[in-house]
Amino acid sequence: MEERVLGRTNHDVSTVGLGTWQLGADWGAVKEEDAFAVLDAAVETGVTFFDTADVYGDGRSEQLIGRYRRERPDARVFVATKMGRRVEQLPENYVLDNFRAWNDRSRANLGVDTLDLVQLHCPPTAVYSSDEVFDALDTLVAEKRIAHYAVSVETCAEALTAIARPGVASVQIILNPFRLKPLEEVLPAAQKAGVGIIARVPLASGLLTGKYTRETVFGPDDHRTYNRHGEAFDQGETFSGVDFETGLEAAAEFAALAPEGATPAQTALRWIVQQPGVTTVIPGARSVDQARSNAAAAALPPLPDATLAAVRDLYDRRIRAQVHHRW
Repeated sequence: MEERVLGRTNHDVSTVGLGTWQLGADWGAVKEEDAFAVLDAAVETGVTFFDTADVYGDGRSEQLIGRYRRERPDARVFVATKMGRRVEQLPENYVLDNFRAWNDRSRANLGVDTLDLVQLHCPPTAVYSSDEVFDALDTLVAEKRIAHYAVSVETCAEALTAIARPGVASVQIILNPFRLKPLEEVLPAAQKAGVGIIARVPLASGLLTGKYTRETVFGPDDHRTYNRHGEAFDQGETFSGVDFETGLEAAAEFAALAPEGATPAQTALRWIVQQPGVTTVIPGARSVDQARSNAAAAALPPLPDATLAAVRDLYDRRIRAQVHHRW
């Protein structure tokens, strides 16, 4: 597995990581033994980067990773968690005392004294422009509660504001063949500043696997049921903000671009990994086979220019009008 330096952390991480939102059970129930099997499969295939958050399963995802690292001390894994979504989303809640309390909970869940990387979890836009917020984050580093801090953003404008902050190690942003806007300014700015890029929602909530049909039904506890129009959190987190019908049609076109021997999902991950400026991509997995298949995408040869052009054409024809102006 190829590794790249994660921005200002100076840590090498695998180009394909593991997103663990699914393991928190926000995509339907996941048994503990199944979650551990997924973590094992990822590590065995070369994954060295786990992404989690304090709200995934109300801390269950962090707890599983913490236990996994205790039971597998030989596993060389860098863990990025997130904070800020456990309170009402108001800028005034992003203060040092709250940060310390949230850190204490995550440190207990993960079983560590110092968190590898803590990301602000898509906070209100005004937070990115607050000197007090970033002074507080610097304090957490000085107190050795966290080794590095970063941000997870919804919009390209938020990403650019964060990249300008000298202490921000990385930016996590939605990037996939249905979300191309970050290619225009965010990735070049991150490269220039030495800031890492963590690409999330890489498969557009599963659309880019090509496995869904109009008859597909998601469970009531799955965000692909309850957040299609942004009812619970930002709409862009579900199907990348694309309506399901349009997404199905576009996904069928994308699947036809997969090279021989590669799945549509692997093709989407390969497309992301080869974008200049991307450090790692964090697909989720609910099974051992998914974890292994995702990791295998890193070994695919780069997609040819004709495929890259076809992805751009597909985006411009079917997707751009729905998402480009919003995020």
